[in-house]
Amino acid sequence: MNEEIMNNADACYQLAEQRAAEYFRTLQTQVKEKKYVDTLTEDFQSWKKNHIRHPLLSLFSRRKGNPTSKEYNQYIQWLDYRGKLEPYLDRSISYIYMRDLGKSLESADTQTKVQRKVAYLKKHLTNDRGNKSFNMAELYRWAQKEDIESTVIWLVSKLKSVTRMIPEEMDAEHAQRKLIKIIAGVIMHVYEELEGETSLEKRRMKLERAVRLGYSYGLTYPFIDDLLDAKVLSEDEERKYTDLIRSTLITGTVPKLGVWTGKNADLIRFIHLELREAFEYIRSNQPQETLKSFYEQSYIFFHSQEVDRNKKLSKDHYSNEEIFIPVILKSASSRLIVRSVIGASEDEGFDKRTFFYGIYNQLADDFADMFDDFKEGAVTPYTYYLKHHETRPDLINPFELYWTVISYLIHNVYHSNYKTREIILTRAINGLKRFKERLGTKKYNEVMDLFASGNPEFNYIIQQMVRKGDDVDFFDKLLRDQIITTLRNDRSEQEHFLDTIKTVRHQVNNLLGIAKTGTHTLLEEPIIDAANYSLMGDGKRLRPIMTWVIGINHYGLEKSAIAPLLRSLEYMHTASLIFDDLPSQDNASTRRGRQTLHQVYNIAIAELTGLFLTQKAVEEQASLEQFDSKTVLKLVQYSAQITTKICNGQVMDLESKGKSLTLEQLNTMCFYKTGIAFEASLIMPAILAQANQVEMEALKKFSYHAGIAFQIKDDLLDVEGDQNLLGKPSGKDAENKNSTFVSIMGKEGAKKAMWEHYCLGMEILKEVPLKTSFLKHLLNYNVNRDY
Repeated sequence: MNEEIMNNADACYQLAEQRAAEYFRTLQTQVKEKKYVDTLTEDFQSWKKNHIRHPLLSLFSRRKGNPTSKEYNQYIQWLDYRGKLEPYLDRSISYIYMRDLGKSLESADTQTKVQRKVAYLKKHLTNDRGNKSFNMAELYRWAQKEDIESTVIWLVSKLKSVTRMIPEEMDAEHAQRKLIKIIAGVIMHVYEELEGETSLEKRRMKLERAVRLGYSYGLTYPFIDDLLDAKVLSEDEERKYTDLIRSTLITGTVPKLGVWTGKNADLIRFIHLELREAFEYIRSNQPQETLKSFYEQSYIFFHSQEVDRNKKLSKDHYSNEEIFIPVILKSASSRLIVRSVIGASEDEGFDKRTFFYGIYNQLADDFADMFDDFKEGAVTPYTYYLKHHETRPDLINPFELYWTVISYLIHNVYHSNYKTREIILTRAINGLKRFKERLGTKKYNEVMDLFASGNPEFNYIIQQMVRKGDDVDFFDKLLRDQIITTLRNDRSEQEHFLDTIKTVRHQVNNLLGIAKTGTHTLLEEPIIDAANYSLMGDGKRLRPIMTWVIGINHYGLEKSAIAPLLRSLEYMHTASLIFDDLPSQDNASTRRGRQTLHQVYNIAIAELTGLFLTQKAVEEQASLEQFDSKTVLKLVQYSAQITTKICNGQVMDLESKGKSLTLEQLNTMCFYKTGIAFEASLIMPAILAQANQVEMEALKKFSYHAGIAFQIKDDLLDVEGDQNLLGKPSGKDAENKNSTFVSIMGKEGAKKAMWEHYCLGMEILKEVPLKTSFLKHLLNYNVNRDY
């Protein structure tokens, strides 16, 4: 590496370090003199007037049955009912303007913007559409509103790839959440920059760029910070990897990876490719005047993280400066990077406020995580104090420094502004209340006995606020908790969904084989062999699985009672595939990972086997003996109608070869080919359970969109998929001149159409009375599968 470049980087870091040291000396003096005690005691006297109620009123307001902040929708409704939603949102938005946007609440312009955001958010949260959980459908609807669907589709694909590559030693859920948070932060900065922007095209371009920049910057957290903290890499790998990152930030160019062997080779190659792409995107989207700031702040952030990461908790010689100065540097630079990433113009006030503010948030986060950090051996101001305070009386108590920072911010940085004081003190008390709730009163008191023992009178005031303080919640915490819960629940439900697929698929496979009995003649045996050959291929069995879950798990039907229906569905579907693969139709050579039936036997046997399986399906349906005859007859009639539509869909497909279909024609054809079979899988068990018509209509609408989303994904996989995963050759649609969503709309258009059907399917699920997550995850599977 060029020595001059390295010296410039070190000089830049030393300059930042000097500034941080000056700030720390100011704080250190105030801690020693305990200046913050009298100042904050007076501040809390004013604060408590708005947050501590008369004991009788407090008891009444907390009566049993009131929702807590853990109940997202109910809590928002309760706040609105009590007239508290607007002030709750006001302090929450104001806090974000201070923390993330580096604004001063003294500014009339900032106050106007806060009020506009509060009014918008209140309207969004209190209408039927807004008062819902975070989900992909809501995200895509936002993308449509801003005309950036393709970018969000790209982002979803990237998040999927990253999450899949996160090693077991790391927390994939945390990584995903952190990425989402950083992307949201960058978008928030860009929204602020868009104030007054009238050009829709410029708005779209800036938001697209914000999503990609947010992802590009956010990627550094799981693939640099978290990766190095998790000790996934060996010492040699870690050294090589940190050298690579440092070289990139100093030279502005990503070095080649070179030879990398061992168990982490594939992971490192993936990370190197993704980070290189991300870094080059940021660099290419930086104005020249902010590029230098981006490199400098990124290097300061990385180097200060490395300084902390290389500390050992067991070492007892670190000075107060060594403990706190890297914290000031990394907490400030992490936020300053965001502004440089989007290429925002220089703002001296923003830089100053952000520099002083960062350590406040970092100390709050380190306090909340101190026991996890201690367990992992990480050195933070709190873990180091926990470990060495008894033998190192010179160590500064980080809890005292935290309150010193609060006092300094309120009175030296934000000029004793009333609203700033209100928000910062409320946030501090909220953090302690959450910490106490998480740890329990006993453990919390033990922590306070250690960290607050030097100021018993001030601590008494603080604990009074923690016990009695009301209206201290913040929307960003509520939203974070709700996203965490949603992601966790979704992950759990998805795992259950995949387990269900696997388990039920195995059981369905055991039902499908057609046995040879003494009643079969030698002439029938070739047909049975051919049928079993097709049935035993590596099929997904989605249709009978859907029927199993809805019929058994949700309608309470007996497995033995509906076993004939499960067989009939797979017989019908397999028959349709046999016909579809014939030379007269798609002329396919492989299906379900093996040769097609007509290639193994001959065309005539294949045709007869398809007909045989169709009739076997009818025979199975007629064997539903545990249901009354009228219900079975209704099901058979419905099945016959479905078969007719499937045949019509195939005719449309054959006649469309070489022709350009309209989107409406393609939707109709695909529904008849795919969606109608999805519908049958849900409606047939509903018929047997004698479900009401409203419910069945909702299931039909859901099936329409789920089926078309499934077909679009098939079309996309035909041009983008891995043949080994698909179990059949890719590119067959183009070879056969089939009209597909990709051929008509292009890949981007097809992806947008798929996500539109996904959203419509999700929205229709709200109408389905069945309390099931299976159909939601079926839709997720349809659009995210690899085969």
